[in-house]
Amino acid sequence: MQANKNRLVTILTLIGMAALMAAYFAPIWWVSLTAPNYPKDAFPDGIRIHFHFDGVYNGCSAAGKGTRMADEILQKDLDHTVERYNPVLDQKKNVNKDAEGLDCVHEMNTINHYVGMFPISTGAPVEKPMAKFFFGFFAVMLLGFIAPEGRKRLMVLAAGFAAVAAWMVVHQFVLGHMETHIATYVDEAGTFFKEPDKIKAWGDNVRLITTAVIAGLIVAMAIVVAGVAKFRGFSLLLVLVPALMPVFFVLEYAGWLWFFGHNMHPWGAFTVKPFMPTVFGEGKVAQFSTYSYPYWGYALLLIASASLIPAALLRRQQLREGGGS
Repeated sequence: MQANKNRLVTILTLIGMAALMAAYFAPIWWVSLTAPNYPKDAFPDGIRIHFHFDGVYNGCSAAGKGTRMADEILQKDLDHTVERYNPVLDQKKNVNKDAEGLDCVHEMNTINHYVGMFPISTGAPVEKPMAKFFFGFFAVMLLGFIAPEGRKRLMVLAAGFAAVAAWMVVHQFVLGHMETHIATYVDEAGTFFKEPDKIKAWGDNVRLITTAVIAGLIVAMAIVVAGVAKFRGFSLLLVLVPALMPVFFVLEYAGWLWFFGHNMHPWGAFTVKPFMPTVFGEGKVAQFSTYSYPYWGYALLLIASASLIPAALLRRQQLREGGGS
């Protein structure tokens, strides 16, 4: 009986871990702006962006084949690398072949800056580059949860956490990715509002907070190992913390939306009172309709939770019966 429960716990945990790791590479949430000046033929989903754990990505695609806009416009800007189009000799040439959609991250930043908002990519400047290490942290916790209790579980946790910690330190400090990220962040933050001293201070804060988060994550690893070694029931946290990722994401997302809506630059072309952008559903800002909804990556997070929580409950039942691993 206990062997069957252990097998079920292992299967549920592996399913949850696979869904969680896949979610890191998936779009978790999407936001779109629509307005009369963005015709539906050219922008069927409006000005759309996708939020991933490691950044914000373009959600716009080229106008669909056969639509009026696809037939009438050149969807990709011509530059010196593109052969000129001759309307007489090249009438049958498909100038929109391999066309790319508008860069909607840039377009939304351009729209937002008129009311004083900073570029979207300046949000979560610590969380985005650190996300992969947190997912590594969660993966080790779940592997430790699957491992038999006692010395083997501690060995899995200690070895896994040591590997994640080494990866994190080498990546951020030795290879200099932290400084590269800060330079990009400072450059992006000054796209529309040129205040180098203020923005440099922001970059310094990102460096300080990132260093503190790295140290804090290493301390958290040590606490997890010590807790599992001393308290048998502590092992439930190995699965419950990753299971709460859907909640963590929404809280983080809502917090940064609040920040952007309440920290607008006075140099904006239009004055707008501080507001809370739409977290879920539809909203209205000036002539723009806003849409904010979870995407398929969030479904992966929910699948992970739906697998990990039953695994935790089964293991809790085993611990109460005295036969859990």
